[in-house]
Amino acid sequence: MSAEPVAEMPGPWQPDPVRQRQAGYRLEDLLHLPPDAPRVELVDGVIRVVPSPTLGHQNISYLLRRWLGQHAPEHLRVTQAVGVALSPDFTREPDVLVHRAEVTADRHFLLPHEVLLAVEIVSPGTRRTDRFSKPAEYAAAGIATYWRVEQDPVRVYAYRLADRPGRSGNREYELLAEADEVLELTQPFPIKLPIGDITP
Repeated sequence: MSAEPVAEMPGPWQPDPVRQRQAGYRLEDLLHLPPDAPRVELVDGVIRVVPSPTLGHQNISYLLRRWLGQHAPEHLRVTQAVGVALSPDFTREPDVLVHRAEVTADRHFLLPHEVLLAVEIVSPGTRRTDRFSKPAEYAAAGIATYWRVEQDPVRVYAYRLADRPGRSGNREYELLAEADEVLELTQPFPIKLPIGDITP
């Protein structure tokens, strides 16, 4: 009696170690990832897995996306977990973003000039990136406004792109408002956001 060979399940998708070491990935490579690939961002040609968010993070993200979607004018759209191609070898995936409505629905990535607001919700594992790296990257790419949402308690910091380069010599964000009760802004559209509406 002979035993039938047992079919092995394929292992999880992984980036090619040589290309990863050489920082050789580009935007088109992300478009051809297999269905079992995790959520990733491309940072200077290196594929990085996006950490899994907490339930609290996702609750805030959902509530904010819903609130902005209900209040945005017709020429704008609000979405979640869609990448922004900051350059051919650099992508980020904001937690929530507001973009121009004319962008076609078949797109996997938005371009910076199509994004009016990028929002990051800070989690313990993303503090440094959300507070320092991503704002600098979004500003350098020309995204007009950026919000950082802190948890426990929920507090929103809203920034806009300054007209002149900052101390770094690059374009930087300047703080427009911060709120733990009501956030009032005129950009990217007139907003009067009760923070309680996005607090789980």
